Amino acid sequence: MAKPRVNFEELSGRGNRSLLLVHGRDFKPSADSYMDLSIAALRRGIERDYPDRLNSFDALNKSIAWYGDLNAEVLYAKGKVYDETLDVGDRRNVLTTLREITARKRFGIRQYDQLPGKSAVPEAIVNIVAPVLGAMGLCVPMIRSISKDFGSYFDRKSDYAMRVRELLRSRLCELMDRGDRIVLMSHGTGCVVAYDVLWQISHDPDFKDQYGDKKVELWVTLGAPLGDSGIRKRLLGAKEESAAKFPVNVMFWHNVSAEDDYCCHDNTLADDFKMMMQQRVVSAVYDHKIFNLAVRYGKSNPHSSIGYYIHPRISKILADWLRADVAHSTPKCTF
Repeated sequence: MAKPRVNFEELSGRGNRSLLLVHGRDFKPSADSYMDLSIAALRRGIERDYPDRLNSFDALNKSIAWYGDLNAEVLYAKGKVYDETLDVGDRRNVLTTLREITARKRFGIRQYDQLPGKSAVPEAIVNIVAPVLGAMGLCVPMIRSISKDFGSYFDRKSDYAMRVRELLRSRLCELMDRGDRIVLMSHGTGCVVAYDVLWQISHDPDFKDQYGDKKVELWVTLGAPLGDSGIRKRLLGAKEESAAKFPVNVMFWHNVSAEDDYCCHDNTLADDFKMMMQQRVVSAVYDHKIFNLAVRYGKSNPHSSIGYYIHPRISKILADWLRADVAHSTPKCTF
């Protein structure tokens, strides 16, 4: 079988700080389009809230572990269709609308409650159903019925998971080989891929000797499903004991979840992964709750990546890391 195509796009200058993005499930625009929109959203947040850090942000090496072609391969085989031109246009509309918000305080509940089609029903249903299905061993069948590509990630008969992990791992290891200070920012089900890759290079015999002692300074998870017990049981290392159960190469972990984002229906991870701190394999795990103001196709979409990237909480986390005098500090948001 031919080696899967690695499609990473470098978008910025040289330096020893790097931002690596990991997208999630479903169809995705081309790597160029997705990266352009994502970086524009992140940059707007820094420009809006911390203009003195904008030069530092622009100087970051920026790249993406893009596996949209692998997602599409699975989805097309299941009879799904995709209009990339329309998708990109709608994403641009989200970015244009959110860029017009100039005050951090306007990313609150008052504005969120006014969004068209806003509903807590999907998250409420998942909150009720997921624990029951997990206890009955039906979590993965439910995932496969809702998300064909993410379902393939847990399908032992498929090589999808191996290929996706290879894409991310090769890029992350390249940054580690270069000695970069790394922010890993993953969205949605991409957080599961990121977790598994971090575990692999921590403990897998093929990687741990070379990468086991190298660190990601900051891991930011957005709309992560890692709090779901059914998914946690299927993470790499889940059956191991003590420190071998977890990645040991993350210094600080910030988890950001949006109100009504059903993908992260269990929206706190510090409690689920507190043993990582007890085992002293991570310095801290922080949980942050936000309101995602993205509207896609005329309806509130609290899982939107652009809505996450442009949010003041994300700009605060990045701005703190970009401070020249410290590697990282705990965000103390006042909005």
